[in-house]
Amino acid sequence: MDKETRQTAIQIAAVSSIGIALVVAIIGCFFLGRWLDGRMGTDPYLTFLFLLIGIAAGFRNMYVLLKRYVMSGQKIATEVTGGPQGKGSPPTKA
Repeated sequence: MDKETRQTAIQIAAVSSIGIALVVAIIGCFFLGRWLDGRMGTDPYLTFLFLLIGIAAGFRNMYVLLKRYVMSGQKIATEVTGGPQGKGSPPTKA
């Protein structure tokens, strides 16, 4: 695997981990609230409370991951200059 392909794979993994962290926090807290509501008999209240906590935690996770990625100084996207697989110069008008 060449260096450019490896860099692209690392960027894709970083971006997908941000989305996964958001979804897992929200869904995990939602189901925890549902489970606690079933155990305690407080039907919609804990589900709603834990859903809000999950949303807040998910966006905090997203902020922390983005901040860590941006502070590391890595490029999020690379520039395509044209030609096969991004190599070479762009075509000129005749």
